[in-house]
Amino acid sequence: MGLSAAYAQSGGDSMETVVVTGVRASIERAVNIKRDATTVQDSISALELGKFPDNNVADSLSHITGVTIKRTAGGEGQRVSVRGLGPDYTLSTFNGRILATDGAGRDFAYDVLPSDVISGADVIKGAEAANMEGAIGGLINLRSASPFDKTGQHGAIRLEGDRNLMSELNGYKLSGVYSGTFFNDTVGVLLGVVYEKRKDRTDEAGNDGGWTRNPDPTGDPATEWTGNAWGGNIDPNGNGNLDPEEYGLIGPGQFRVGSIIEKKVRTAYSAKVEWRPNDNLTVVVDGLKTNLDSPQVGYQQSFYPLFAPDRWSNMGIKNSIVTSFDMTNPDPEQRLNPELLNQTTYRVVNTDLYGINAKWKVTDSLTLTGDLYRSKSARNSGGQDSYVVLRMNQPNSAHIELTSAGVPSVTVKFDDGRDLSSGLATGAFKASDFNTHYFSLAGDNIIDRITGASIAGDWIIGKYWIDNIQFGINRTERKKSRDLVNNTLTGGADYYSGNYAINVGALGGSVISNSFALPNFMDGVNADFPRTFLAFDVAGYEKALAAYDGHARPGGGTYSYAAAAPVWNPLQSYRVSESTWSGFAQANLSGDSWSGNLGLRIVHTKTSSQAWEAKIAKIEPNGPFNNTVTYADPTGVTQDNDYTYFLPAVNVSYNILEDLRLRVGAARTMARPSVEKLAPTSTTESVSWGEFTEVFGGNAKLKPYSADQFDASLEWYFQANSIVNFAFFYKHITDQITNSWETGQDIGVPGHLFNISRPINGDYAEVKGIELGLQHFLENGFGVRAQYTHNWVESWVGGQQRPLEGIAPSVYSLGLFYDHGPISVSFSGDYTEGFVTANSVLGPGYNEQADPILWITAQASYKIGENIELTVEGSNLMDETETTTINGNPLLLNSYYRYGRSIRIGVSYRM
Repeated sequence: MGLSAAYAQSGGDSMETVVVTGVRASIERAVNIKRDATTVQDSISALELGKFPDNNVADSLSHITGVTIKRTAGGEGQRVSVRGLGPDYTLSTFNGRILATDGAGRDFAYDVLPSDVISGADVIKGAEAANMEGAIGGLINLRSASPFDKTGQHGAIRLEGDRNLMSELNGYKLSGVYSGTFFNDTVGVLLGVVYEKRKDRTDEAGNDGGWTRNPDPTGDPATEWTGNAWGGNIDPNGNGNLDPEEYGLIGPGQFRVGSIIEKKVRTAYSAKVEWRPNDNLTVVVDGLKTNLDSPQVGYQQSFYPLFAPDRWSNMGIKNSIVTSFDMTNPDPEQRLNPELLNQTTYRVVNTDLYGINAKWKVTDSLTLTGDLYRSKSARNSGGQDSYVVLRMNQPNSAHIELTSAGVPSVTVKFDDGRDLSSGLATGAFKASDFNTHYFSLAGDNIIDRITGASIAGDWIIGKYWIDNIQFGINRTERKKSRDLVNNTLTGGADYYSGNYAINVGALGGSVISNSFALPNFMDGVNADFPRTFLAFDVAGYEKALAAYDGHARPGGGTYSYAAAAPVWNPLQSYRVSESTWSGFAQANLSGDSWSGNLGLRIVHTKTSSQAWEAKIAKIEPNGPFNNTVTYADPTGVTQDNDYTYFLPAVNVSYNILEDLRLRVGAARTMARPSVEKLAPTSTTESVSWGEFTEVFGGNAKLKPYSADQFDASLEWYFQANSIVNFAFFYKHITDQITNSWETGQDIGVPGHLFNISRPINGDYAEVKGIELGLQHFLENGFGVRAQYTHNWVESWVGGQQRPLEGIAPSVYSLGLFYDHGPISVSFSGDYTEGFVTANSVLGPGYNEQADPILWITAQASYKIGENIELTVEGSNLMDETETTTINGNPLLLNSYYRYGRSIRIGVSYRM
């Protein structure tokens, strides 16, 4: 196993063949792929059959120049961006086939795919007519192994165990792979299986209700911020007026702190059968099936200090931010009522991809290739997710203070002498201390189906500088449906809140059972807040509410759990179908010291989208910042669209010297809107908690992103399998998709004006950047890999310049290696600079920003003989956190996620 590249070293008249394996072999293969590529690209290869450099495919991709990733619960890589452009600009394929995904969009969720089924990945940054359309940032093609990569019988079994040092939770993974060729190496079989079970914990904090900011009439009238203070403008002097010193004043609306516990079970099965009866014919039948079962339970404390007249006192203000205040008003609706928040996510994803591919050499000059595949991803969690809140109901006094640690300090002293933090730790609070409150049950049923077929030809010319001509035609059908099942539309989420709240003690049972603490919870955050939780059983809570049926409900009638049960919500459900024909022709050229290609790809897509809308019929106040909304009957909305794009591309590679190569390329590229942005959905569910905003999900008339791009790369292969490269890229992006924000709009609800958010095609954006890379191994086994990417971005929407969302200005990575004999050691650090994730969340110039992060991993392995290998890996060794803030200000935290350090040990046996 672990067969790798080999190269010859001369010594006198003798020739010694040196075979390298492991990390060194992986990097050497990647360098060779880059050198032989016909456009600008980078690659990564498996260390050996069934073993990728990292446990997660996205983590391995993050070591490639210009690649960044977004992590999910537990710190696992999930979404991938290329050259700073977000996942919407990136297309992921598996053996050239589009992967269906369980998310609302097109970007593939890499956590559903174990790295064990991958043999390599190519990140194609340039563009060629022969490559599938749909990417502006980059095309990521994942490759599976072939049984003919090494003929004969081979196999491997691996057992790994992992432990997170923060959560003190464990997991394990068992994987196996078999490869064999038969009948004089005319038939090959490759089989793989993976089973992984682990528990993760993610400590989190955030500002779900958003920050409040007063109106600021001092700016441009066209973009004037009119405020979002639901309870009234923040008024430190209490005169009831918006004074100049109060313009744009910011204060907290709602924040929470807690932890997510995830039980993850992941299985994968892969199979490939290849038939090569002769040199002229190859037929491949392959399949991949994965299942990800990852339910999450979040235990959190939630606080809702939103400003209202007479609610805050003793305010401390610094740089137009209210940094501290007291809440001592005895009014039950004015005081701070701490909340117990339990949030569950039921995510079970089944993904499969099956296909057949045939390659036939018709004549010495003509080869035809046909491919047919079907990909499907399904997630059925409708109505099974929960966001359930119990609210404390005792008189108290509270003090809140923003901290540089991001998480605010909050101290609550109850009139009966109990303290919130110490009381939770000692079990001083019981069920009778809480009332029922917000009761949201939701979840998506998403099905994504993709069918693809293609026929391509390769015609050898061999004269007039034309080596060969590639041509082909593709047909792709995509059908994606989302059915949201929740209880918001019917008012069920507020059925037990406000005036209709029930004291939890009256429900009986064991809704709240005991206090518990999590090891190392938020131990790096220097702030004062509760660090103990109450066990809150949502399933038991639902049973208790159902058992309460028949009791009198204020205002008349009796309680009925059926009135709060989740139902199909048509307002955020949709059906999107997309049919695409594409064809291409590409001439591959070469001369004495140069090569290149010139081609055109034509794409025609038809889109049909169906959604539903319903007008607000009535809004009934149900306490402060709490409303029950009644809707008219929904009506269907159907939108159709079609577009045709001509995508020319040219690439030239010139050998300045034998080891010095210059590549240049120019092309027009396109990326389709995210699927959910094509569906004309809309929601006003925020009205239930007092925010009058209508959010439009999409519009089938949205145009794809398109870009005119230029790439140049200078590559110096100064030694065998070593490279220094410098690249420059430029992209002029038109019709870029962003969100508009309109305030004070009349949507036909008497007495209320609404904010409106909707996706729109912006004017244009310009992205230019540079990449620097180095890969080198010394003969003594030491090696280095380093890369740096920097982007400069300018974006305009409605004639106004604004940051382009999702683009990291700088990304860099450093890897150090030692690979000699039975020992292999590697160390990698990947740094992503902060970048804007959402524009104008508090008005022009107030953007949500993902803060910088440094992710460090290390691996070591030792081979015992030819068959056994021991490994140890460490992830997130600096115990980094992922945070988002307003303009990078730690006082204005939007989200905080801490995953902790993880250690993984393993043993493998190769045959």
